Amino acid sequence: MIRKNRDVKFIIYQVLYIFVLTILALKGADLNLKEVVRKDTTVDKSVRDSLVVLLDSLYAQNLDFKIQITPNVKKENKVLKAELSSLTTRIKDLNKRIKKEKIKKPKIIKKKKKELTVAQSPIAITQTFIQYTWNLAKNTGNIPASIYDPKNPDKPIVTIPAGSQKKFNLTDQKEVILKFGSQSTKIRVVKNQPPKVLIKRVTNKMNASDIYVKELQRITDFTVTIKDERPDQLKVIYSGPISVSKPNKTKDGNLVYNVTLNIASTESRFDDWVDRYGDLQEADGRYKVNFFFTVIDLISKDRVQIGDSFYFTDFSK
Repeated sequence: MIRKNRDVKFIIYQVLYIFVLTILALKGADLNLKEVVRKDTTVDKSVRDSLVVLLDSLYAQNLDFKIQITPNVKKENKVLKAELSSLTTRIKDLNKRIKKEKIKKPKIIKKKKKELTVAQSPIAITQTFIQYTWNLAKNTGNIPASIYDPKNPDKPIVTIPAGSQKKFNLTDQKEVILKFGSQSTKIRVVKNQPPKVLIKRVTNKMNASDIYVKELQRITDFTVTIKDERPDQLKVIYSGPISVSKPNKTKDGNLVYNVTLNIASTESRFDDWVDRYGDLQEADGRYKVNFFFTVIDLISKDRVQIGDSFYFTDFSK
């Protein structure tokens, strides 16, 4: 029991020993405790006396109670104080900067929207397709392109491989849908205009008072010009006492027919013609016969008819 009491006392003494060392390290004083603290400011007298009693008890236990103070303690304390002061100043500056950053309005970073890459149409959308005829689509891209009727979006009218062209037919569509890759666009379809037919008299012999059949049958009396976007799908029908040459095709794609009078190859045959058609003679003594050209679009079913007249007085001089 006595031994345990001694151990407890030893622990207490060690704690007090550490406490005293701490005071001496901070104040840089000598071993004399009276010079460590000021009587009138910090440590009470009764506390001091208690410390003295405890130290005497330590000496009574034959303990070596020597304390050596490093001579550089004061200098180290000054350095420590200077570092603490510098640290405090830096903390204050940091606090000021943090406050300023809080006051500043945060920059709003706008996320750029992903721009959809719009591929150029492989078929020129500036071109126009035509109703009720064949059309030509040229694919200048590197992916296939398909043309659809808006009324039937599941089945393409035609699919054009990359770098090639194809003909396809349209009917009454007013527009078609061009699809390529994941994109689509509309292409206008224009109305197929009816063919235009122009008849022109190219001789002045019918301006005379005497007009002879024999002379009119030797020359071209009229030309008939047919204009159309698709002349190859036209059917041309003519009627009357005429002979018609095969059509010539101009640089513009127009068809030109030469028309000549064809009534009688001889005078006797002309007399036979007069006997049958004498009622065609007009009051001024001239005979008048008509001829007609009828042009039919076989796909659109447009039909145009136009005609003109021959005038003559006799077979020959």
